[in-house]
Amino acid sequence: MSDKPAFIEKQYLGREFISMTIRLVLAMFCFAAYFFTDERERNGDLLAVVGFAIIIISIAMGFLLHFRTRVQNKSVMLDGLWTTRLVKIDLNSIVKVEKDKYSKYLFNNPVYNLHSKGAIRFFASGSDAIFLTDRDGLVYIIGSQHPNEFLRAIQEEMRK
Repeated sequence: MSDKPAFIEKQYLGREFISMTIRLVLAMFCFAAYFFTDERERNGDLLAVVGFAIIIISIAMGFLLHFRTRVQNKSVMLDGLWTTRLVKIDLNSIVKVEKDKYSKYLFNNPVYNLHSKGAIRFFASGSDAIFLTDRDGLVYIIGSQHPNEFLRAIQEEMRK
């Protein structure tokens, strides 16, 4: 039993391109509305404060860890934010591993341990995911920014 993980990936909440773009467009709208308000009245100043608040929150979310993925000791371990529980997927019970697109939609919300339609989803950013199917037919969908390395690490651990 090796203590060194074969694969480690950290996914952060604020680093997805689409949601970051939405936040920056909202901040730009606030600054533009502030610029075009007459006489810089009190409500105009509020728009500038909201614009700066959006940018500060966006920067802080860039450092907020959503979840960490580790592959070691014939298992995939996912642990998330403060109150989330460690999810350990035993690779001995996995019958099929494949890489595919996470979703057909352009906008995807970050999720951790979301049970829906016979699948358990883990996603923060990226477009690809690893699909793990166990003996009972349950599918684990784990989004990754480095899906090829993740897939290779899982296959190597399953061969051990």
